[in-house]
Amino acid sequence: MTDAISLKGPQTPTKIAVVPPTDLRRPRSLWSDAWRAYRRHNLAMLGTSVLVLFILAVTVGPLLRPIDPSAVGNFANAFKPPSVEHPFGTDPLGRDLLAMALYGGRISIAVGLAAMLVAIFLGTVVGSIAGFFGGRLDNFLVWITDLFLALPTLPVLLLVIYLFRDALRGALGINAGIFLLTVLVIGSLNWMPVARLVRASFLSLKQKEFVEAARSVGAHTPSLMFKHILPNALSPIIVAATLSVGAAILLESTLSFLGVGFPPDMPTWGRLLYDARDYIELFPHLALFPGALISITVLSINFMGDGLRDALDPRRTQM
Repeated sequence: MTDAISLKGPQTPTKIAVVPPTDLRRPRSLWSDAWRAYRRHNLAMLGTSVLVLFILAVTVGPLLRPIDPSAVGNFANAFKPPSVEHPFGTDPLGRDLLAMALYGGRISIAVGLAAMLVAIFLGTVVGSIAGFFGGRLDNFLVWITDLFLALPTLPVLLLVIYLFRDALRGALGINAGIFLLTVLVIGSLNWMPVARLVRASFLSLKQKEFVEAARSVGAHTPSLMFKHILPNALSPIIVAATLSVGAAILLESTLSFLGVGFPPDMPTWGRLLYDARDYIELFPHLALFPGALISITVLSINFMGDGLRDALDPRRTQM
């Protein structure tokens, strides 16, 4: 055997051709797939574009068309129809309606976003505790949620604002007090759908293998809830957040339209509608433009919520 090997002479190493991989793309994550699916949702992208445009307009617009909402305008310009000089026309005091709408849009959108944060926080806390611990605590929190769902939203809003607005006005000032009270009341009456969604997610996720594995290595309850389960329950929370912004804007507009929201020197879109109620038959443009801004903003946010729901749906096929 040794002679046979020696007769072959020295062995030359065989060269192996290394074929580079044909696909060097980075692995796709859940959020990159969701963003890709969201971009393909035409209505969601339209709603996002419109909302970004409105936010830029209400942020930069008052700097370009400055106005003092508490000042009286030129009465000679009162009730002017839309024109090049006044694209939205003028109000009964001769003030430019476009400038008023841009100024008030800051407040309306800020109320919607702030009330959404309050609703998401309360709903996430209640839903996560109920879904994780279960038992009697779950039954009690579900009962509280159902109780709040049974409350008539608008009468409760009116009652709370009438009871507490004077105290907050004295403590924080009229504008800050009304803003804080409106945000807290609207947010406190819109957390229930979020709580139900979070509770259902926790009930499903706490039985998964990764949670059992974390519990077996000694993970504490807060770590299990907020580090392992809650990040996997963000999809319904994000969708609920977008939809609650539109609901909060509508509620603020309703309160202002009823005359119990912000004062006249804070011309929110709902307040502009309230001021136009006596002139709508003769001068419809006073209500047309604020109403259109409310409708377009809420519709855009709803389109975004639909797109997020489809993009974050775990049942969707991978693209």
